[in-house]
Amino acid sequence: MDYQNGVSIKEDIESISNGKAAILGFQHLLTMYSGDMLVALLIGAALHFSALQIAYLVSVDIFMCGIATLLQLKRTPLTGIGLPVVLGCAIQVVTPLSSIGQNMGIGVMYGSIIGAGIFVFLISGLFSKIRNFFPPVVTGSLITVIGFSLVPVGFQDLGGGDATSSHFGDPKFLLIGFTTMVVILLMNSYAKGFMKSLAILLGLIAGTAIAGMLGMISLEPVMQATWFHLPTPFAFATPKFEWSSILTMIVVSLTTMIESTGVFFALADITGRKLDSADLKRGYRAEGIAAILGGIFNTFPYSTFSENVGVLQLSGVKSRKPIYFSGFFLLILGLLPKVGALATIIPTSVLGGAMIVMFGMVGVQGIRMLQDVNFKDNHNLLIVAISIGLGLGVTVYPQIFQSLPEFARLILTNGIVISSFSAVLLNAMFNISLSPQRVAAEVHTDAVEKNETK
Repeated sequence: MDYQNGVSIKEDIESISNGKAAILGFQHLLTMYSGDMLVALLIGAALHFSALQIAYLVSVDIFMCGIATLLQLKRTPLTGIGLPVVLGCAIQVVTPLSSIGQNMGIGVMYGSIIGAGIFVFLISGLFSKIRNFFPPVVTGSLITVIGFSLVPVGFQDLGGGDATSSHFGDPKFLLIGFTTMVVILLMNSYAKGFMKSLAILLGLIAGTAIAGMLGMISLEPVMQATWFHLPTPFAFATPKFEWSSILTMIVVSLTTMIESTGVFFALADITGRKLDSADLKRGYRAEGIAAILGGIFNTFPYSTFSENVGVLQLSGVKSRKPIYFSGFFLLILGLLPKVGALATIIPTSVLGGAMIVMFGMVGVQGIRMLQDVNFKDNHNLLIVAISIGLGLGVTVYPQIFQSLPEFARLILTNGIVISSFSAVLLNAMFNISLSPQRVAAEVHTDAVEKNETK
């Protein structure tokens, strides 16, 4: 039997009842559903898909999210990191995929996804060997930036979604968004047991209910959706392989692997599990296979959703069982577009209110990880200060690199990537390449401090 820190996988899965796990799984689903659906809507619109094609794209995308999630949950000799992760399509793929699809055709776009997925699968072993480059000073900085750099996205959604609209910040949007936040905070502060773990779900329900009373809910998407369909390989186009588009998506895939690494370590910190190179290799392989399947079924590449770290933190339930339910719910919703369309009626402002809380929790999780860092060493202070400063700075002003070539902008305008690169490089420069004399001096200093404490 497989064990994690003395607790068997079976015990981990059975540590919560099916009913509670199903409800918690539905909460995870609602958290990631809108964000993932947005990717499909944006790319579909950019490629001038018809309403029927976009509806199909959204539902198949949700189905593949379920497949990708289940690939990560189940630990096998080949794939699966075995952490409570939910997978979806990262927002950073929208611009490169739209550009490839518009300029080279959707066949080339799907070929680039498959090519990048094969690359991720093949380098998973090598990438996992560099885990020593991700100590708490690096992963803590990365998770802090992942959380706090996404807070503005939550604020934009809270205001209505479109910051250029004349209705942005309408009092109705603010009312339902802040009501969602207040309900989440009240439930998390005063509710007990299982009800406390449902704080996010109850906040979403409360905000949506108020929006319905204000006439802000439309059931038209549900009425237009069909009842059932099966995902079909190559539904839109047969993949075509072109080297420059594949190279572009490989760069994007490296950024998502870095982000996934940070999320893996954050979840491991929450669940009290130690990750080794074999765990990371299986995790990367699962994401590579998910991307290959995404290209075959004409959807997208998939990676770990950082939003769900906040859900896990707030619910306090660390078992993978709710995520299994979430994965199966995603499969069902992908097969039943009319039922799945129900989740689309949740107003953007309601989701924004919940996202602010969840992204903030992710950022705080990064700060908690930084508590294990020795800040008496000025080098660690510099690593955290510079990497977080660069990451948040680029997030606020990505146009600072607007004069650079598109290939460079693709990398440099991603705050998470900038934070990752700077933290890894600075840590390698200051800590990994320490001289033997300095290492001995630090060991002696630590020993003296422990004796003085005693």
